[in-house]
Amino acid sequence: MTTLNAQQRRAVRVTDRPLLVLAGAGSGKTRVITQKIAALVADGGMDPAHITAVTFTNKAAREMRRRVSRLLDEANAKRINVSTFHTLGLNIIRAEHEQLGYRRGFSIVDSEDAANMVRELMRMELSTDPGLAAQVQHRISAWKNALISPAQAPALADDDPIARAAARVYEPYNRQLKACNSLDLDDLVYVPVRHLQASAQVRTAWRERIRYLLVDEYQDTNGMQYEMVKLLVGERGGLTVVGDDDQSIYAWRGARPENLQQLAQDFPGLEVVKLEQNYRSSGRILKAANAVIARNHHIFEKRLWSELGYGDPVRIIRAGDEENEAQRVVSAILHHRFSKRTPYGEFAILYRGNHQSRLFEKTLREHQIPYYLSGEISFFERSEVKDMMAYLRLLANPADDNAFLRIVNTPRRGIGPATLEKLSAFAGTRGGGLLAAAQDPQCSMHIKDRGAAALRGFAHMIGSLSEQAANASVHAVIKELLKETDYRAWLQETSRDEASFDRRWENVDELLAWVRRAASRDNDKHLTDVVADLIVAGILEREDNEAGSEQVALMTLHAAKGLEFPHVFLVGAEENLLPHRTSIEDETIEEERRLFYVGITRAQKTLALSFAKKRKRFGETIDCVPSRFLDELPADDLQWEGLDHGLAPEEKKQRARAHLDNLRTLLDT
Repeated sequence: MTTLNAQQRRAVRVTDRPLLVLAGAGSGKTRVITQKIAALVADGGMDPAHITAVTFTNKAAREMRRRVSRLLDEANAKRINVSTFHTLGLNIIRAEHEQLGYRRGFSIVDSEDAANMVRELMRMELSTDPGLAAQVQHRISAWKNALISPAQAPALADDDPIARAAARVYEPYNRQLKACNSLDLDDLVYVPVRHLQASAQVRTAWRERIRYLLVDEYQDTNGMQYEMVKLLVGERGGLTVVGDDDQSIYAWRGARPENLQQLAQDFPGLEVVKLEQNYRSSGRILKAANAVIARNHHIFEKRLWSELGYGDPVRIIRAGDEENEAQRVVSAILHHRFSKRTPYGEFAILYRGNHQSRLFEKTLREHQIPYYLSGEISFFERSEVKDMMAYLRLLANPADDNAFLRIVNTPRRGIGPATLEKLSAFAGTRGGGLLAAAQDPQCSMHIKDRGAAALRGFAHMIGSLSEQAANASVHAVIKELLKETDYRAWLQETSRDEASFDRRWENVDELLAWVRRAASRDNDKHLTDVVADLIVAGILEREDNEAGSEQVALMTLHAAKGLEFPHVFLVGAEENLLPHRTSIEDETIEEERRLFYVGITRAQKTLALSFAKKRKRFGETIDCVPSRFLDELPADDLQWEGLDHGLAPEEKKQRARAHLDNLRTLLDT
């Protein structure tokens, strides 16, 4: 622990009482968590299998697991449980599935399938409006995250039409999920929490399995996740949570920063350790961040500081309009690039909303500057990946009607909507899923159109593959699946050109290789478990879009949380953009200020903020007002540029030379 500062060492050593580590941005919180895990094993003699660390993304869990493996021998490192809340819940459901009333091989439906299920229930009972269906699904999700049951929902509906519709659909939606032997993403925490609440015996058993729990990004927990923590920890108090109320930016998806305050009430012996030394940013950047966030109400006071030097002034770029803003930011990147030989991968352009990226992309392309756009389509959202996942889901869980509907006519088999409507009606009369109905000999009495034979053929193929999955290796099942479906030929037929086909087939190949690797890591792992792991990964994690050494990063402020860049441009610092118009109307400015603070603290060496005097919105040009957050920055540490504040003559010459150098480079390539 010689590399830890005094406060970090204290956080690692406290194991005899519940601990809150209030970790400011860039203060080394992941190092503290991983060092503490190693100390619990090496110094405390705890069995690694009894330690569980929980965070919010698969990427963060992988990084934590990687760091732990450096501190412990391989055998011990593998026995530490590091996962997301959802994966922890999934493991509990797997272990308790019989008591919970689920069959082995249950499915996890993603947001698209859940939305389709809600939409269909509403179509039959309430409305065909897809927009209303999406709002209803969101409300049901919010209720689950607040641990509100279907029986409690009607009392909360009042005069809100969305809440009234959600209250009517909530119970049938849950019932349909159960009938399909499926759970949605929220259920992965909701179901285990309800199970733990209902049974003292189950609580005791899981507290014996998890004797020490560590939770990262604790400020992002919702009510349901906090309840899971309390139920698993119990009176033993083997708990360390790491969080920062100043970085709580997910209230819109249920996060409750007040959970930090609730800890002291629920765990009277709680100790609080503050990590305030920042290892990321210059002193001037931290001074700006401290000045802004000081305007918010605080549960715990803290102030970041650094030994990395005071650094350059914070630049404020005032542009004429949004096009001029993009040009000025890209010009500044070019100037820095050619005057200081800075790799493009050291720059990030951060913004409040995805729509702001378009002009920056256009301007970067015009200058042939490489960039990557965070939040592009997820690997698991690509159509060919979803097709193959649907086949695997149906093999793992024959009651998965959403998977059945996706691939029953992919590749084309001549099974049209009319055939599926008749099949659905027949399935309703017999009380089972669509695949079971298609396999029923009596199905031919109800469906006699041209698609009937194709439907029977499809059902027979899935039945045969399911039988094989019960006995053969995962590799053999996948090989037979590709042969039976001839999916490669279908992909080639439906791709616009050979290059497109190659990319799509590579995605299929990558997915199936992933399945094979997952199965080979644990020879006892059944296809159903492998598929469940993949589904959770697909729901929780977009494909990693890592910046290369020669790519400018473009991303939203929400996506930037947890990342850092030497040079940051935080653009669109205007009223109604940042802070967002909705937050102004709803008087939730504090969360927007935290978002602004997160953006500032991504910067290591330099920070520039930009705003436009005018901006086009819905076809009209409007006057823009600079963000109130700019007035909260320390005036003596700002350097204004643009319009009323011109560049120094020497810097204008340097930028002109940078553009000429860039043109020469382009001509030489």
